[in-house]
Amino acid sequence: MKKRLTTLLIFVMALLPFVNAQTVTDKEPAKVLFISDITPENLVKIYNVLNKPVSGKVAVKISTGESAQSNHLRPELIGQLIKEVEGTIVECNTAYGGNRSNTENHRRAIEERGYGEIATVDIMDEEGYVDLPVADTKYLQYNRVGSHLANYDFLINLAHFKGHAMGGFGGVLKNQSIGIATPEGKTLIHTAGVYDDTRYLFQQPHGQDGFLESMAAAAQSVHDYFKGNVIYINVMNNLSVDCDCDGHPSAPQMKDIGILASLDPVALDKACLDLIFNHQSTAGDNSTPLVNRINDRHGAHIVDYAAEIGLGTLEYELIDITDANGIDNLTSEGVKKYNVYDLNGNRILTNADSIDSLAQGIYIINGIQTIIGTN
Repeated sequence: MKKRLTTLLIFVMALLPFVNAQTVTDKEPAKVLFISDITPENLVKIYNVLNKPVSGKVAVKISTGESAQSNHLRPELIGQLIKEVEGTIVECNTAYGGNRSNTENHRRAIEERGYGEIATVDIMDEEGYVDLPVADTKYLQYNRVGSHLANYDFLINLAHFKGHAMGGFGGVLKNQSIGIATPEGKTLIHTAGVYDDTRYLFQQPHGQDGFLESMAAAAQSVHDYFKGNVIYINVMNNLSVDCDCDGHPSAPQMKDIGILASLDPVALDKACLDLIFNHQSTAGDNSTPLVNRINDRHGAHIVDYAAEIGLGTLEYELIDITDANGIDNLTSEGVKKYNVYDLNGNRILTNADSIDSLAQGIYIINGIQTIIGTN
């Protein structure tokens, strides 16, 4: 009998038990592109295959890293893409101590890391701030960002996907919230709108979820500000449990995965989380520390909440374009990949080429509740 794949209808969901906060929506799944080899050429390739050309003045948001030992994206990796889009690297000062907490020291660090050799670097809060409106006012009344953000027409959110001491993980959602906020704005996000004084940066009056939900709301405000003129890229290398804001991060215990990109930040971070949680660990390639870090901080909650407030969707098509040659033939040249869970959250398939091996039943496939049946 021929196997078929059918998206569950919404009325069927009422008959099913609660399934890890995943729901069927009427949104089309977002396309998330994947390339396994992390090279400067492939960063340009994945940008081109997204087929959303930049326009106007282009900001490229990265993290410049807390020290030479941090796992930030190196200039030699990202330089070709930045030249391709004629972009300006943008950053904001940090809210904690460190060597990037004021503009003078931050510029020194930028030059020491070599970013000045590949592009102009703009510290966006050097001349103050602007307050962006937020659609989700549960905690934040505004998002305080560097005033120079107003100088740009298009944003490339180029994030290093890795762990994070407070958020559990950092990807494009964190890079677009904490990363673009001023020190006072970062404090507002960390404290879920209660404080803007950096002395209270690590207070959590509304708990961990309040912090994560505030990050989602801030990221949405930047996306809305650019009216969708944003490209999102996660580079999954140097997968430490620690962020690039850590000058002495723990050594990564799992191997690099690849480059992923999308026009939907929620689907992109969700796809990266699925690759981490579905990873089959082997000797020298152990995902357990990173999984534990994310779970300990309830980190995946940010993608659920970002989807809830309408920033994007949890449902995605993962398309491997490692061997694709052009833009026009993406659907024929790209190979769909599948990350599959059962209803208890147990991983079934990781980055698989096919779902033909699945038995009849209900699964979470690339964020979509689906039923495998026969006819």
